Amino acid sequence: MFKWWDVLPEDERQQWALNPFVGVGPLRFGMSPGELSEALSGIATEAQRRTLRRSAGDAVPTVVDGTYRKFGLKLYYRKERLAGVVVDALRGPQVLADGMPLVGRIPSVLEQWMIDRAEVREPHAELIYMDAGVPVSDTLGAVIDVQRAGDHLLTRPVFVPLEAMDDLPRFLPREAWSVC
Repeated sequence: MFKWWDVLPEDERQQWALNPFVGVGPLRFGMSPGELSEALSGIATEAQRRTLRRSAGDAVPTVVDGTYRKFGLKLYYRKERLAGVVVDALRGPQVLADGMPLVGRIPSVLEQWMIDRAEVREPHAELIYMDAGVPVSDTLGAVIDVQRAGDHLLTRPVFVPLEAMDDLPRFLPREAWSVC
């Protein structure tokens, strides 16, 4: 029986590679909602649930986000182009960066990996912090946010394109950065 806090075992998760600032697994920043749905059609068993918004004066609503709840993805669009990928710590695919799994990890372990990675890179601008001390890899385009799993916190990364790094906290909607 499925419980709200159940964490999908590692061997049951899709294994995706991070291509910094380009994409995650089969997803590429700049994809339209339709292209993204097609890319995940053979992988996710559910259809993308989209949120539409219509601005004053617009005849056609635009897609602002998409969700694959069972598969563990939340997607954010800007001008109907993929601009952010949030991977659920409990159900989402495992994303690897330089061989390190980023999803569903103990936050302090992943932060230490980022610190160690920064020490051997030039310049040492690898690691920055958002509000509330949330670590960000400046070279991976990955925000290492957290998510509850019962009484524990696990990593719930948010991946963004290069242009997001100029104003990261405002690039995606506030809910993209919230602990859930």
